[in-house]
Amino acid sequence: MPPSLRVSAVLMMLAALAACSRLTFVRPDLGRRGPQHVAETVEIRETRASRSAAEARRQLLLAQQRVVAGDLDAAEKAARQAVKLAPRMAEAHDLLAAVLTARGRDDDAGAHHRIAVELAPERGETLNNYGVWLCAHDRPGESLAWFERALADPAYRTPASAQANLGACAYRAGDAARAERELRRAIELDPANALALGTLARIEYEAGRFLTARAFSERRLAAAPADAEALQLASQIERALGDNRAAERYVQRMGAEFPRARDSKQGAESKP
Repeated sequence: MPPSLRVSAVLMMLAALAACSRLTFVRPDLGRRGPQHVAETVEIRETRASRSAAEARRQLLLAQQRVVAGDLDAAEKAARQAVKLAPRMAEAHDLLAAVLTARGRDDDAGAHHRIAVELAPERGETLNNYGVWLCAHDRPGESLAWFERALADPAYRTPASAQANLGACAYRAGDAARAERELRRAIELDPANALALGTLARIEYEAGRFLTARAFSERRLAAAPADAEALQLASQIERALGDNRAAERYVQRMGAEFPRARDSKQGAESKP
């Protein structure tokens, strides 16, 4: 979700767009000597455009809340309303794309990501999000330029995310050397970046550097809640190091926490 859509910022904006705001300026009376001033009242009235923008951001906030609650129907409805009210707001298209992705409607999501980057061609969050979509849809090589553009945005508040994405997608594109460089840069920015740590563990494991792989794997599991992939890799690393007891603990944990992933893996391995 676009990180700029913070609750406090939205509420402040809504408060600022009251039905009629008054600001008082002072100006010198040049017809008199001395610093004589006359108060002048200027009225700033709400416009239809400002009302639409305020309501669009309210709908975006609602969509975010519905996503967190797991109500994707309501989230999509609110995000579409935001797009309707503010069709040139990149954040609205970004969030709608995220909801559509969660609903498995990837082609529609990609269309909104493309609109977003056209509307905000220098906004780091938007560029990063499109890069993620490309990488996840078997276009990792194409995604790299979008992460680079995201990192070029000096106002981008979470550059470690784009840096880690750049490294992970370079790895998916088959460039392990570049992937390692970019991932290590991500860790310099954020030592607890789970994506960077997990991908480095995979790179080290596949290169046969099992002790280093273990170190990155342990850091990955300490940095964020485990997923099935991280636990499976940890078990593979421990078996490569000859610690079958530790490997089995990870397998058991994967079975307890992610039974579907375990069953899927076992089914795939049982095929001739």
